[in-house]
Amino acid sequence: MNKITILIHCKDRPNIIASVTNFIANAGGNIVYIDQHVDREQNIFFMRLESEFISDSFSTLNFKNLFKSNLADKFEMKWRIYSSEKKPKMALFISKYDHCLYDLLGRYNSGELNLEIPFIISNHLDLKPIADNFKIPFYHIPVTKDTKIEAENKQLQLLQEHKIDFIVLARYMQIVSEKLINIYPNKIINIHHSFLPAFVGAKPYHSAFKRGVKIIGATSHYVTEELDAGPIIEQDVTRVTHAHAISDLISKGRDLEKIVLANAVKLHADRKVLVFNNKTVIFS
Repeated sequence: MNKITILIHCKDRPNIIASVTNFIANAGGNIVYIDQHVDREQNIFFMRLESEFISDSFSTLNFKNLFKSNLADKFEMKWRIYSSEKKPKMALFISKYDHCLYDLLGRYNSGELNLEIPFIISNHLDLKPIADNFKIPFYHIPVTKDTKIEAENKQLQLLQEHKIDFIVLARYMQIVSEKLINIYPNKIINIHHSFLPAFVGAKPYHSAFKRGVKIIGATSHYVTEELDAGPIIEQDVTRVTHAHAISDLISKGRDLEKIVLANAVKLHADRKVLVFNNKTVIFS
C-alpha cells in the first residue's frame, strides 16, 4: 500500500477542500487524515492530508505532476507531497552537552522517530563514545575562527553525500552560517535553553534565578539568519520556586530541552509543520 502526505498553503478561497478530496478520490486514494486551518488576518488556507493508495500501479511522481497541473496551479498553492516509503534523513550536530543526544538516540533506537540518522557531526571528540555505542558514524570537524569556512565545507560535503533532508542542532555550540541556512531553509532545528524571547543569552538560568521567576522553559525553533528568532516549533515550561537553586533550574531545564527538542524533531519528521511568515502551523 502506498501512503502519501500532502501539505498545502495558499490564499483562502471557496472549493479548495472539495477540489483536493475529489482529486484524491478520482485517483483511487482513501483519505485517512485531514486537517485544515484558515488564518483570517492574512486570509491564508493551510491543510495537511494523508491518503492511502492500494493500486500497485500508483506512482508518487505521476501523482505530483497531476496534482500540480490540475490543482496547485489553479489555486496558486505552495505545496509538498511526501511518500511514506522514504524516511527523512537527519544529521545531528553536537558539541559537549549529551542530554539531548542521549534522548534522541534512545528514541531513534526504540523506533519512536520515523527517520534515519546517517551520521553525527561534532566540533569536539567528547561525545564520540555515545555515537559509537549506538553504531552511528561520527565525524569530528573542529571549528575555530580561522577554520570556520573550511569546517563548513566539510559539513556540506557530508550533508550532500548522504542526501540529508534536515539538520538538528542538539546543543551544538556554534553559530550556523548564512550559507548553510540558505541551503536548508526551515530545515535546521535548534533547541534554545529558555522560553524565548525571555532571558536570551549564554546564562539564561542565572538571569532567571536573579529575577525570581516562577516558571522556566525551553524552545525549539527553525534556524534563521537572525539569532534565536526563527519560527517556533515547540515550547514547554515547568514551575520553580524560591527554594530551587540554580543547579535545580539547570536540571529542570535540561529535562525540558530533551522533551521539547524530541517533540519538534518528531513533528518535523512526520510532516506536521507548515511555515508561513516566520510562524508555524502545527498539525496534531
